[in-house]
Amino acid sequence: MLNRSIIEDIFFEALSCGGDFCEVFMEDNFSTEIATLGGNIERGMSGRDFGIGIRVFKGLSSVYGYTNDLSKENLINITRRITKSFKGDKKDIVLNFDKAIDPVNHPYVNFPSKVDLSKKMEFTKRAYQAGMDYDEKITQMTVNYLDQEQNVLIANTEGIYIEDTRVRTRMLIIAAAEHNGQIETGYIGPGALMGTEFYDKIIIEDYAREAARNAKTMAMADYCPAGNMPVVVDNGFGGLMFHEACGHSLEASSVAKGLSVFSDRIGEKIASDVVTLVDDGSIVNSWGSLGVDDEGMRTQKNILIENGILKGYMIDKLNARRMNMNPTASGRRQSYRFSPTARMTNTYIDKGTSTKEEIIENTEKGLFAKYISAGSVNPATGDFNFSLSEAYLIENGKITKPVKGATLIGNGNKILQDVDMVGDNLQIGQGYCYAGSGALFIGAGQPTLRVKTMTVGGREE
Repeated sequence: MLNRSIIEDIFFEALSCGGDFCEVFMEDNFSTEIATLGGNIERGMSGRDFGIGIRVFKGLSSVYGYTNDLSKENLINITRRITKSFKGDKKDIVLNFDKAIDPVNHPYVNFPSKVDLSKKMEFTKRAYQAGMDYDEKITQMTVNYLDQEQNVLIANTEGIYIEDTRVRTRMLIIAAAEHNGQIETGYIGPGALMGTEFYDKIIIEDYAREAARNAKTMAMADYCPAGNMPVVVDNGFGGLMFHEACGHSLEASSVAKGLSVFSDRIGEKIASDVVTLVDDGSIVNSWGSLGVDDEGMRTQKNILIENGILKGYMIDKLNARRMNMNPTASGRRQSYRFSPTARMTNTYIDKGTSTKEEIIENTEKGLFAKYISAGSVNPATGDFNFSLSEAYLIENGKITKPVKGATLIGNGNKILQDVDMVGDNLQIGQGYCYAGSGALFIGAGQPTLRVKTMTVGGREE
């Protein structure tokens, strides 16, 4: 993608200006996005984005610049400009790029750029029709298709020179249902780190029908009562709650600065005995996975909390210096326009020993949260709130009537201690995370689990 001799010239320029580490991140990205409404294309975009980011460290300081002008003169000039604030002696270095890195293999078959647009439209039409046919209460289907081929080259002065190809495909399906003048929506978004063969491995109609079922159920539901009660969160993307409430507080970007409630607490018991929290960017073909992270390190499974004990953080290269710890293959960025920092990949509560049926049967009265739609958290305090897109009351150990308008309000530090039952049905969902280094593809998951008490926001009419 870029001649090695030019990369070497960039490195020599960076280190001659006083830097002690230099990295280049080169990206050639192809993507397609198709938004449909009512089975027709509302908007579409297909294009290529190409550029390079250059990052230089001196001690605990970092500077970053990017461009899509790949001429040698421009790249050397940018390196000189971003490092002009560094003062120091020129360093003699020998570059050999001999650090062997073996990326995790995520097999793919069909490059999306080689698939005709009409085939991609066929996927969306199948989903649209299945959703509309589900029930007469379904009034509208919105189906958005996206794919991406991201080719990256990462090299640094520690000897890394690695290329990686990331191929992703996803569909976002939103159904709207109307009942007695009330309109509610249901959402689902299957995706994977693979090509369009993904649609041979799933039945997209089933996902569309699930979104439609969700919308119809909520359109006919009563409002959720408010109060403190046990909450059972179903398996899958319910893990978003722990991603937001706890995961961000375990990223080095907040831990290294002492801004996290979990800073300097390795070895402490911070959760109940049944909680083990993992971040794993190496799960084959999973939506949040990578072959190598955006700093060129082979992705791996990181145990963050094990049986309630804090075991580690997610650490990028710069914050590893600040924390005097090793990086954990957690350096991520949206594109070459962003400097990387520690971010989550696929984050999940590991499976326990209870069955879903046992958890429900042992809950006399509470709330069953089937789908979480969105939420926010303050990383400094851990305070969070989440809205539920589908929920039910639990009465006498059974799931009874659906309720809408429910929110979950709590604190990440406390919820970890209040999980008292964890199921054996781990499932990971797909989503996005928006933070300092841009919008990233992430997985979030968990088995069905119970929080013994939470504040539930709602209303009764």
